[in-house]
Amino acid sequence: MDTLPCFTQDQIFTVGDAAAMAEELVSNSYKMSASQWLWNRYDVMTLSDLEPGEIVEGPFAQIVRYRGQKSETSLGSSSYDFYKICLMDHTILKALESGKELRLFPFALYILCHELIHIVRFSKFLQSFQASHEEKMAEENRVHEKTREIFKSVRVPGMEALLSFYKAWENPLDSTTNAPPL
Repeated sequence: MDTLPCFTQDQIFTVGDAAAMAEELVSNSYKMSASQWLWNRYDVMTLSDLEPGEIVEGPFAQIVRYRGQKSETSLGSSSYDFYKICLMDHTILKALESGKELRLFPFALYILCHELIHIVRFSKFLQSFQASHEEKMAEENRVHEKTREIFKSVRVPGMEALLSFYKAWENPLDSTTNAPPL
């Protein structure tokens, strides 16, 4: 199997900056205080930190859900959902090289806002993690709409090219529509 390209150290710093801004944007949008925010309920990982089963072809990222439980407790009632945002460096890098004038910071910002919105919606029981294909497609439309809403107030270089790239998600999709990866 060929080795998939991973982010450089500088690119990881850029993704980290995008993650910090995405957390602020999403928490502000959902009017969540620091105590309500999901700090210990998710993590963002890049390709070099992923297990083989967490790597997928196609999407820019995926969310994997795990069950967490504090080590000092034995009751199942103390368990919680822990989400891992798995960034697919290889797919993101391929899109950046596609000539569509995408820049890493706004691209990572969009991807991370999108995935954090999913996690907030799962955590608030606005959407089930286990859903039918049709419901997952409807949820993608809702999350892209919310992401676009958040991005109306965001001004960073490269945003126009990014929003143009995701224009296909502005209209409701069905499973046969040819939209960009998630």
